[in-house]
Amino acid sequence: MTDDFVPLSIQQFSREAIGTDRRRDDGSLNFPLLGLFGEVGSLLAEVKKKQRDKVSYLAYAEAVNEELGDVLWYFNLVASKGGVPFADIVTNLHQEAGEWQIAADQPLTFDALQPSIIDPPKSPTEAFEKTLIELAASVGRLMDEHAENDLSHDRRRLGPRLSAILETLIRAANEAGVSLEAAAVKNRHKTLDRWPVEKNFPPLFDKDAPPEEQLPRHLKIDIFERSVSGKNYVFQTCHGLNIGDRLTDNAMTPDDYRFHDVFHYAYVAVLGWSPVTRSLLRLKRKSLPKIDEAQDGARATLIEEGVATWIFGQAINMKFFAELAPGDLPFDLLKQVRQFVAGYESAECPTWLWEQAILQGYTAFRYLREHRRGTIVIDMVNRRLDIEPLK
Repeated sequence: MTDDFVPLSIQQFSREAIGTDRRRDDGSLNFPLLGLFGEVGSLLAEVKKKQRDKVSYLAYAEAVNEELGDVLWYFNLVASKGGVPFADIVTNLHQEAGEWQIAADQPLTFDALQPSIIDPPKSPTEAFEKTLIELAASVGRLMDEHAENDLSHDRRRLGPRLSAILETLIRAANEAGVSLEAAAVKNRHKTLDRWPVEKNFPPLFDKDAPPEEQLPRHLKIDIFERSVSGKNYVFQTCHGLNIGDRLTDNAMTPDDYRFHDVFHYAYVAVLGWSPVTRSLLRLKRKSLPKIDEAQDGARATLIEEGVATWIFGQAINMKFFAELAPGDLPFDLLKQVRQFVAGYESAECPTWLWEQAILQGYTAFRYLREHRRGTIVIDMVNRRLDIEPLK
């Protein structure tokens, strides 16, 4: 027996969206207004892409859905910072000026804002394009008015303006054939996946595999640099035994990528995933042939190496993430990583967990760059990668 479906209420969306706002201590409307205008601009950009390349741009419908969800998130933030509940804005749709009402104490649903059946067009209609331009203009006018006379504490003027913007947004969603509830649900999943109220680790992928095929729950690996015939290499040992090949940067310009296996160990410790490490430690899940081929095979190994290399390219331009705290890693970077690993186990890991793996890996990498040696400590039980001086 399954639970009955409960529509997402506007009040619930508003509460949860506010909970994912990382600038909660800032009462200014400046940031949310910039975000709202930017997301409306992103929505316009998706329409432009579809117009420019109608055949090959296949992600149009999904992109519009996501962008509308982001517009809703910032719209809700503007309302919250301005002291106007989202539910009140919905209650006052199509109301005459001066008749502002407070929402009743009952759930308001997104699906009540739109027709029950929406026929999505295959390409942007002229009406949709006009409505989006109208939406951008109305948000722009709101920004102008706020710049001239701070609206942060003027609910009387802010409320009706937000209600008018929401009317235009609903019309745009109808013309695009997009359910605002679906857009809100997708946005809710995305933001809670990135900034959850409570962080719960997912089960380890190999928890049901035979013990001899499981990644090590606790392990220490010594990593050190040594000169051989005048050339520097990185070596790795575990329990006094050499593991893997000696490594160089494999680059025209030295960048210390020779220490990059630390990223794979971070994926082991935090995500419970690393086809590269499974191959290195001979821990492929041979007792599960399909898993062995698809999740632990050569293609999965190449995907992981590609992820590590791509992130490294981004990290070079960001001081190897030295100045980033948890929650600060660019969301677009994490979304790209998830696209890289689509179809593989680690795609199930939430983006906040990917961030932990990346930041912990780069903390160890920066240590190795400075000291040229260290002991990696893998702790899969507590989902931690640490590094300590090599004795």
